[in-house]
Amino acid sequence: MADKPEDDKTENEDLGRKAEALFFKSRTVIITGEINDKLAQRATTQLLALAEAGDDPINVYISSPGGHVESGDMVHDIISFIRPTVRVIGSGWVASAGALIFVGAKRENRYCLPNTRFLLHDPSGGIGGTVTDMMIQAEQIRIMRERLHQIFAEATGKTAEKVAADMHRDFWLTAQEAIDYGLCGKLIRSVDELK
Repeated sequence: MADKPEDDKTENEDLGRKAEALFFKSRTVIITGEINDKLAQRATTQLLALAEAGDDPINVYISSPGGHVESGDMVHDIISFIRPTVRVIGSGWVASAGALIFVGAKRENRYCLPNTRFLLHDPSGGIGGTVTDMMIQAEQIRIMRERLHQIFAEATGKTAEKVAADMHRDFWLTAQEAIDYGLCGKLIRSVDELK
């Protein structure tokens, strides 16, 4: 007799709960996909819960094309807000708002795997409404752009002007280029290198 779809769903839910329990025990948070309010809520809840559970380091694995800047801000700020050391490990791609989360950790706690690619760029988005509203929205994007330039300047040791010039267009970096730029602290090939 073939498995029923409900049985598969129950089995997948059991596996999901077991994985979450193992991640909690190993003090691991996984951030993948688009950065949005749901992802930010889940990631910050996990980070805050792990911080309450103890002061041992937390590992955050990230692979993301980016997304909503303010959702990235939320995770970025919590990483530096909590007491435990947070080590961020990039894999796949760490782009846009994903890179913002990545630099929430101190440079010595920012790692990447060999094939990670990074993307920095200025914020973008559509605006609409009345002329006055569009002017307000454009000003808010300008303020956000300058704030992001400053965040990445502080994270990399570059000047805000250098970061602004680099982020004016899509600025792709390989793992080694990200290390040379100051975005990433160290390339690792094994989890043993985190210990």
